[in-house]
Amino acid sequence: MNAQHKTQAKVQNLAHKSLELSLAAPQVVAQRVGRMMLAGTHPSARDQQEFYRMGSEKVAAFYESWMGMWAQACTSYWQTAASMYTTPMLNANSSPLAAFGVGKATSRMVTQQVQAVTDVLNAGISPVHAKAVRNAKRLSRIKR
Repeated sequence: MNAQHKTQAKVQNLAHKSLELSLAAPQVVAQRVGRMMLAGTHPSARDQQEFYRMGSEKVAAFYESWMGMWAQACTSYWQTAASMYTTPMLNANSSPLAAFGVGKATSRMVTQQVQAVTDVLNAGISPVHAKAVRNAKRLSRIKR
């Protein structure tokens, strides 16, 4: 699989996770708000546990997301730096215009940057997506 196909697959994966998250998050919010309304001023132990879980999961997902994005951004930075060092902008078969954005080297760099951004976004959305989808499934099974 070449770089463009890998990039396209990563972008599609990110779009798929985004769509699933956009469907799961409102479902989870509706389930939890409904549960809060039914619990009223005297929530049961089970309700209290769910409300605590709601808060702690958000904090954990935020930090997992932030750290994943930071780690991926650092990795992407070093990969880009290494490729710039090992891939010359001009070669014997290219014109001097290649240095100004015309040519295969620039196309590879643009593809690499799209991959880097997609990887960072994917690292950020993955923890949030996983928790939201898991909660949507779990909360839809719970009987009141």
